[in-house]
Amino acid sequence: MDQEQSLREQLRKLLDWEDAHVSFDHAIEGMDPKKYGEVPQGFAHSVWQLLEHIRRCQFDILDFCRNPKYEEPASMEEYWPPSVAPPSQDAWRESVAGFHRDREDLKKLVNDKRIDLFSKIPHGSGQTYLREVILVADHNAYHVGQIVATRRALGNWSNI
Repeated sequence: MDQEQSLREQLRKLLDWEDAHVSFDHAIEGMDPKKYGEVPQGFAHSVWQLLEHIRRCQFDILDFCRNPKYEEPASMEEYWPPSVAPPSQDAWRESVAGFHRDREDLKKLVNDKRIDLFSKIPHGSGQTYLREVILVADHNAYHVGQIVATRRALGNWSNI
C-alpha cells in the first residue's frame, strides 16, 4: 500500500475512531429519550444540542468541501438548534441519520482519488481537504466527549 492510500485509510478510520475515546454511536447508544433535552447543573448544553451541533457543523464542512457556491452561515448561532430539546423523537432520529449520512459522504470524499487531499479547496481561503477532514474528526471527538460527560451528570451513562 502506498503512502497516499495509507493516509486515506487512516482518515476514514479517524472518522469512526474508538481506539482512544468513545465513538459517536457509543456515546448516544441507550440514551434515555426523556433526558435528550435536560441540561445538568453547571453544563452549557443538553445532549440534543450537542448532537445537533455536531451534525450541523459536520454538514457545513462537507458542504464547504463539495460546493463551489458554499456560503458560511450568517451567524454562529446557526450551528446550534434553537431549543434544548428535540421537537420530536423523529427529529432525534433524523439528526442521528443525518450525522451518519454526512460522515459516510466524508469518507467517500476521502476515498475519491480524483481529490488531492493536500490541495487547497478552490473556493476556500487556503484550507485543504486534509485539514477539513481532520477538523471534522477533532470537532466531533471533542463534542462526543461532552455528550458522555453530560450523560454522566444526568445519571444516564454506563461504560456499556
